[in-house]
Amino acid sequence: MSIVEDLADGLAKTTLEAMDHIDDDRFYDQVSRVIGASSPTLQEAFMTAIRVRLAERRGREYVSKALAAAKSGSAAPKAPADFGAGGH
Repeated sequence: MSIVEDLADGLAKTTLEAMDHIDDDRFYDQVSRVIGASSPTLQEAFMTAIRVRLAERRGREYVSKALAAAKSGSAAPKAPADFGAGGH
């Protein structure tokens, strides 16, 4: 990774931890604006890191719920519709 990506990912990790503690799921928008005022390059890398980490978090939550459903014999949770798979 480049220094920009390393810094952005570190800040993304810290921001996600802060979001959990302050109970604000959009706090990363504020952080993004703060760093964007000084470095649009870091801002873009930060937003990429945030999106990837949030997606990974949601994926893990889905897997956890699916496993819990399988263990209890209930129906697995539905995945979101895939609007990117052909069509409009």
